[in-house]
Amino acid sequence: MDIVIDHDAATPPYEQVRLRIAELASTGVLVAGEKLPPVRALAADLGLAVNTVARAYRELELAGLVETRGRLGTVITARAAGTSAQAQRAATAYAEKVSALGVPPETALALVRVALGL
Repeated sequence: MDIVIDHDAATPPYEQVRLRIAELASTGVLVAGEKLPPVRALAADLGLAVNTVARAYRELELAGLVETRGRLGTVITARAAGTSAQAQRAATAYAEKVSALGVPPETALALVRVALGL
């Protein structure tokens, strides 16, 4: 994930992480349903304390931009990505259906591209 911490900035590191993740989601770099790195992994990558990244994730969750799913991790919400909840539900339903039918992910994506005329 493309996050750079400026340790000399007046903005606290947790806020820099929060702002950058929100920006990446709003610009489509991170899409709805995309899993964020575990707190410990991101903290290690950024050279930050675990509690700093955990605070950023909590702030994002309070704002409705991410959702924590226990051991399944933290994911970007449809709201953060600017995607309607209805569109997210439709995509999830499609993914579940094609998986149940045994359709490989590459084929499922190809079917969607054709359906959208891409």
